[in-house]
Amino acid sequence: MWEHARHSTTSTTAPSSTSQLRLMYVVDREDGIRMRTVCQRLASAPPTVTRMCDRLQAIGFLERVACPDNRREVALQLTPTGKEHLKRIRDQRDTMLHQAIDNMPPAERRALATGLASLQSQLNAAHGEEHRSDDHSAA
Repeated sequence: MWEHARHSTTSTTAPSSTSQLRLMYVVDREDGIRMRTVCQRLASAPPTVTRMCDRLQAIGFLERVACPDNRREVALQLTPTGKEHLKRIRDQRDTMLHQAIDNMPPAERRALATGLASLQSQLNAAHGEEHRSDDHSAA
């Protein structure tokens, strides 16, 4: 769905790869994130992330700034144009999702709702177990 929304944007300057889009999502969630942290989050080598940043900066979606506490490090932030691009993709994704669900027969919608509720319960249980084991290891 993300890919379809990304490809259906009308912008001629849209990121050309899923990796660039993932980088934009990471930066959008943590404005001013350090380049080193982005590399860790994406599990990518610094030269790869640098090239993606070069491309995104060239099309006006991203800017690099010096970190306030360590001027030798680089922080990343989306430009208003970059934020607008992500908003367009999210809006298109939401529209596609709503249309697909609206087109489903009622029985399939109920099955989807049941399956998603079950998935959420499992994720909550796993998340709770994760925190409980973290609490025990700290004690």
